[in-house]
Amino acid sequence: MPNIAKVTVEIALDREFDYNIPDELVSSVKLGSRVLVPFGRTVARGYVVGLTDHSDFKILKSISSLVGAKPLINENLLSLARWIGDYYASALEQAIRSLLPCAVRRAKAKFRIQNMVNPVPEAIKLLNMEELRASSPKQARAIELLMEKGSMFLTDLVDESGIGAASVKILEKKGLVKIDRQDLRRDPLAGQSILPTQPLTLFPEQAAALELVKKSIDTLNPPVILLHGVTGSGKTEVYLQAIRHVLDQGKGAIVLVPEISLTPQTVERFCARFGDMVAVLHSHLSDGERHDEWHRIFEGKARIVVGARSALFAPVDRLGLIVVDEEHETSYKQGEAPRYNARDVAVKRGEIEKCSVLLGSASPALESFYNARTGKYALANLHNRVDHRQMPRMNIVDMRLEAEREGRVNVFSRPLVEAIRSRIELHEQTILFLNRRGFSTSIICPACGFVAACPQCSVSLTYHREGEALRCHVCGRAEKVPAKCPGCGSPALKFSGIGTQRIESIVHAVFPRAQVRRMDSDTTTAKHSHRDILGEFKTGKVDILIGTQMIAKGLHFPGVTLVGVIYADQSLHMPDFRAAERTFQLLVQVAGRAGRGDVPGEVIIQTFTPYHPAVQAARRLDYDGFCDQEIESRRELSYPPFAHLVCITLEGAPEELVAMTARQFSDKLKTLLKPTAILAGPMPAPLSMAKGLYRHQIIIRSPSVDDFSGPIKQVLRELKCPAKVKIAVDVDALSMM
Repeated sequence: MPNIAKVTVEIALDREFDYNIPDELVSSVKLGSRVLVPFGRTVARGYVVGLTDHSDFKILKSISSLVGAKPLINENLLSLARWIGDYYASALEQAIRSLLPCAVRRAKAKFRIQNMVNPVPEAIKLLNMEELRASSPKQARAIELLMEKGSMFLTDLVDESGIGAASVKILEKKGLVKIDRQDLRRDPLAGQSILPTQPLTLFPEQAAALELVKKSIDTLNPPVILLHGVTGSGKTEVYLQAIRHVLDQGKGAIVLVPEISLTPQTVERFCARFGDMVAVLHSHLSDGERHDEWHRIFEGKARIVVGARSALFAPVDRLGLIVVDEEHETSYKQGEAPRYNARDVAVKRGEIEKCSVLLGSASPALESFYNARTGKYALANLHNRVDHRQMPRMNIVDMRLEAEREGRVNVFSRPLVEAIRSRIELHEQTILFLNRRGFSTSIICPACGFVAACPQCSVSLTYHREGEALRCHVCGRAEKVPAKCPGCGSPALKFSGIGTQRIESIVHAVFPRAQVRRMDSDTTTAKHSHRDILGEFKTGKVDILIGTQMIAKGLHFPGVTLVGVIYADQSLHMPDFRAAERTFQLLVQVAGRAGRGDVPGEVIIQTFTPYHPAVQAARRLDYDGFCDQEIESRRELSYPPFAHLVCITLEGAPEELVAMTARQFSDKLKTLLKPTAILAGPMPAPLSMAKGLYRHQIIIRSPSVDDFSGPIKQVLRELKCPAKVKIAVDVDALSMM
């Protein structure tokens, strides 16, 4: 057996170290095992990533000990981690750390143990209960409870009978009861009542899509399918029936959703169909819940995993299908190293695990749609809503004409106010969408032009009425609202711009009898806040739901007949080549919340640029037309999907040091890049300062990952970067900020 282990320690060195395996551990150390190893003057935790009989080093230290009896990472996941490290130009240690939740990695993470008390009927039959009631009524009561209920947790038995824990031990010594130690699962779905459901009859387009997915599951031909279905076309039912096909083969499945807000509804639908076979993994779980859910998957007790981005790495044995719902969503992109995109890594995991991958969206990312057009992915279309319900009627309101007519710019146009009022009278529901939280986006002095800005970030402070504070949405800084202008002393400060808090305030003033809830990151900090708000809306207790992008996609509320988009231009004018695509996707997704029941829906889009191609394409729900135009402009500029885009950000202080390091990085990189790679910069980032750190960027566009991945990792190893400057490499970047 191999007697040398290649180990990565939990420090981002991007290196593997050779260690001898002691004789007593040779049969126990396997790929993926966690180990403790001597490292310098300390002992470090690491993972075994290779086994061999040979080392280039003559003198090797030995592994100190094994952590845990079984490896937590299997060979396929290790292969995936290596690919992530290479593709995203990150250290292998960082990639491995992404595979395991923190609650699982920690040495102190444990199952919650509870003592279970079981009666011993044979011994109790021989007991004189009358004598026991007379001499020890509490012991007698405990025996009666156990005979009635079969078994009880020790804590429950103590509470209900009044007996002490020591007395229960006496009963055990007498042979009347038996105490077993049992893992107590921390269940994130505890307390929820979910009614079982049965498979629905599929419409012809759904049935054809399902057959294609089944073929993929059975033969891996095709290995990846893009399910392009209009909102309300029944994509989720296709997912559910495809997973049933997977389970019938003894395999498992992973279902990814982009937003925590989507998780309660999605989990409910999957649990209603598959019960306890479903495990949940997302960031709003407690550490204990995440630990227990992960181990349920690891032990094979849960065969279906539903969760956000990191659920992709769940240790599902015999994986048969990975579903990526709303595959276009930017929240699938990890914000810290390794900066992976869960959609793309899902495709790679499918290749490694030899399982099918299903990508679903009403407005697919251009990269995915282009892959389907060129034959890399198979394409399944759902052109119609289930029951052939009508798509919502799309109306665009030109806010320039509204301003001329009203003599000022109002937040709500007259058509939107009238539409909301009619919905309230008809007891129908309305969603109002604005992708900006807070009350006002800035405070301005009309006298001198002063704008309240964050001293640590190159952005203005947002006014939040709750707490009367100015907050920075980049670094979180909060300060009091000034009574007068700090620049000229004028008391006439003006609140400019609008956020969801202000929308809520206006709605209360205009529609005082309406029941209103707001859903954004300010109102969803509590653990079950997403579930509670959406639950109230689903049961009809809320007339108007106001929110940011977390209410814009994936949610199914048949009672919603009106969607109002307050300011459609907000994402159009960002300094990003994807601005038009994001605006189109957001409008299509939020429009899809309307008319999902028996009553046709209406969407009112307020905009100052009504003739922009993205707005017009969204009005017509014309995905193909928008893509044709957008893809051609991307081709001319060598942007994705025709090239990979890499954004290298250097941040630190002082600015001169950051700029100098960026130039050194760029100069060294130029000598290593292949001629097909286009390098731009270094230059200040659009968000030039964040959290007190100056930011400079280098942008690379290249048709092949091999053109830049190796050179970037080489520069990262060789460049002597100042301690005050941090470098972040974002391959296939989705944001240029």
